[in-house]
Amino acid sequence: MSAFMLPKGMFTLRGQCNEKDRHLLLNFKHTLVDPSTILSDWTRERDCCEWAGVRCDNTTGRVVELSLPCSPESSPPDGCDDEKSHCLTGDLNLSLLQLEFLNYLDLSNNDFQAIVQKGSEDVTNCDNMPFVHHPHSCENSSNLHYLDLSENENLYIDNIHWLSRVSSLKYLSLGGIDLQKEIDWLQLATLLPSLTELHLDGCSLRNINPSLPFVNFTSLEVLDLPFNAFSTQFLPHWLFNLSDLTVVDLRYNHFQGQLPKSLLNLRNIKELLLTDNKLSGLIPGWLGQLEYLQVLGFAGNMFCGPIPSTLGNLSSLIVLDVRSNYLNDSVPESLGQLLKLELLSLGDNHLTGHLTDRIFANLSNLEYLSMGSPGLIFDFHSLWVPPFQLEELILTNMTGPKLPPWIYTQTSLISLEIGSSRISFEPKDKFWGFATQLAKLELHDNWVKGDMSNVLLDNRWIILDSNKFESGLPRLSPNVVLFSASDSSFQGSLSPLLCQKMNGNSQLRYIDLSNNSLSGELTDCWMKWKSLVIVKLSNNNLTGTIPPSLSFLSNLTILQLDKNVLFGKIPFSLKNCQNLQILDLEENKLSGSIPNWIGHNVKVLLLRSNQLSGTIPLRICQLFSLTILDLADNKISGSIPTCLHNMTAMAFPPSSITRMPSFCFTALSDTLVFVDSVMLHAKGQGLIYKKHLQLVRAIDLSSNNMSGTIPPGLFSLNQLQFLNLSHNQFEGNIPREIGGLKQLESLDLASNRLSGEIPPSLAQLTFLGTLNLSFNNFSGKIPSGTQLQGFDPQCYAGNSELCGAPLQKNCTDQQDMEPIEGNNSQGDEFLPSFYIGLGVGFATAFWGVNVAIFFNRNVRHSYFRFLYYIRDELYVTMVLRMNCFRR
Repeated sequence: MSAFMLPKGMFTLRGQCNEKDRHLLLNFKHTLVDPSTILSDWTRERDCCEWAGVRCDNTTGRVVELSLPCSPESSPPDGCDDEKSHCLTGDLNLSLLQLEFLNYLDLSNNDFQAIVQKGSEDVTNCDNMPFVHHPHSCENSSNLHYLDLSENENLYIDNIHWLSRVSSLKYLSLGGIDLQKEIDWLQLATLLPSLTELHLDGCSLRNINPSLPFVNFTSLEVLDLPFNAFSTQFLPHWLFNLSDLTVVDLRYNHFQGQLPKSLLNLRNIKELLLTDNKLSGLIPGWLGQLEYLQVLGFAGNMFCGPIPSTLGNLSSLIVLDVRSNYLNDSVPESLGQLLKLELLSLGDNHLTGHLTDRIFANLSNLEYLSMGSPGLIFDFHSLWVPPFQLEELILTNMTGPKLPPWIYTQTSLISLEIGSSRISFEPKDKFWGFATQLAKLELHDNWVKGDMSNVLLDNRWIILDSNKFESGLPRLSPNVVLFSASDSSFQGSLSPLLCQKMNGNSQLRYIDLSNNSLSGELTDCWMKWKSLVIVKLSNNNLTGTIPPSLSFLSNLTILQLDKNVLFGKIPFSLKNCQNLQILDLEENKLSGSIPNWIGHNVKVLLLRSNQLSGTIPLRICQLFSLTILDLADNKISGSIPTCLHNMTAMAFPPSSITRMPSFCFTALSDTLVFVDSVMLHAKGQGLIYKKHLQLVRAIDLSSNNMSGTIPPGLFSLNQLQFLNLSHNQFEGNIPREIGGLKQLESLDLASNRLSGEIPPSLAQLTFLGTLNLSFNNFSGKIPSGTQLQGFDPQCYAGNSELCGAPLQKNCTDQQDMEPIEGNNSQGDEFLPSFYIGLGVGFATAFWGVNVAIFFNRNVRHSYFRFLYYIRDELYVTMVLRMNCFRR
């Protein structure tokens, strides 16, 4: 199947391709990398109207559409982000905009790196184009109505001024492209007078000109700006003058303040999404006047007070989402008038009073319901049967003795979430039997007791995190895809779960049993779970060796067995796990040497706090994707391999190659993303990195028996942020190349045998926030500059020959006069020779004059006559001056 999706209606034409259009398309192809050879038929021997993704006008033969979006269908089922290795990459050539009859351009979801205009000089110079027959052939497209470059996450765009060349645009989407350097995006967008839809979601935009009263969006209907970095004291004034707007999406920004009444100017508004901002104050009652409103999303803000009863007047409302605010008072019964309501989310507020079935009596279209607050009492009649059949139900902060009985009437339910509740699930057989029909079951932060060891779970998605089961693990059917039960007080062995008999092959891809009290061995039944992609068993009491059967998990990308009591060698059989990207075995009792078979896909290698010995294998240098290496607190000896500069992932900015593995599960319309987290020991403490793990670059070799010098090539890894070589036996100087680590935030070289002066280039590391050079043999003056003088003196303790701020020991004058590195030592010998020569010359002249006066009579008489003459002259001058003073 092709890696690209061509739009419906795409067909091959037999017309003659326009020569200029062919030339421009080939310019576009020339700067691309095409790993899937989707453009293999783009040759001069074939009519360009027959090329993949190209559609021409049937009459003129001019190119009118180019559609090459990369299909997500080639992505692995576990990947959250589309895997882009099959997509177009390289440079995006803007010469495409000179296709003057082009009206549709879709290059979304590819992996373009930069925007260029290579080859366009050949096109814009009409004199060099023999096929040009009229003066307007070199103009930009005046017909382009649709432009979609979204989801090219690695595309570098520092400005969008080129948009002025396509003023006919009606639809523009640049979602997912980093545009933070473009501060004039709003003014540039207003140069598109026909624009009806503007999609700039997730573009890292910051400037929205909130005080600007008016912008020239005369035709704009859809304004899509979620997931940016806007942070203002109020919503932008100009927004409320765009009376034709039907959709406003400002979710996940940092807007503050209250809702202005000028919002009523958006009389045609159908969707208003302000989820996850910092808006505050009351939800105003006048919102009930927006008669066309269908979607109202205020979740994740700081609204307080009651839910306005006037919201019941919004007869067209389909979605009402006010969860995660500070709303109080009772739920108004007027919400029961919203007959078209399909989604109602009230949870995680401070609502009080009784929630009865009267509010829901007429809501027959309801499909999604979220409710629950600590002061809200569920007061449903025991025999009540709702008029709706829910697909998703979220109940939180329940304190009743049992679940509301009406839940068991929901035969269409796909997802059930119960959190932060003290409620009984008895009778157990009834609840777990009902739960079997669900695709998603999530019980979190509850006080749930009872033996789970005899329960068979058949849901595809099961989350039982942060409960108090205090029992053995449940059994899983082959249908389970995700099972997460961390921090839930599970006890006993893994064997009943992993070694159970199953009818059919397991589909389990994700298992997380970390932070429990599991004991015993890892068991050797992993061959039954070949579909596993992520295994997390951290922080238990598991013992024994790592079993060979783990090698059957050929799809494994994350293996976390840290903080257990495992011993023995790291088995060679793990070599079969060629897709492994995160291997975390730290804080066990593993022995032997560091494996030299580690797969080239590994990005995070954590072997800290074991009993590993031997040297660092040269194989480490071949891990081109490695971004985090932690071998601290072992018994490793030998020197640092000089080839570490080959770990190129630490030398280049983050890209799709260094993206961390994650797990996605889609149910209904939602996709839940599990992003892995690891603990890194940086800046003198243990820090958990999750969301930004793929941005971290770290090497920690501390607390070993390593020796030798620090190779300068280590400092070519210029994206390195954390470097710890402390508590070893390294010798020699700090290479001056350390100044190349411009991103370095933490440097620890303490307790080694390093000597010489601290290189001045260290003072140039502007991001350096943690430094420890203590207990070495450094000497000389600490290089000047606020960077190194700003650290605590303890950072330099144990170096008796160091001087200068921030130490109290001042450098002597002689030290101040010592040559800096690179000066010629001959200059140091000049001053003593100069002073000796000066003394000898003075003595020679003095005695030469005296000898001449003593032995030569004529000279002697002339000399004394000269002295008498000088005496007489001085006397006359003095008398004259005294007479002047008397007058």
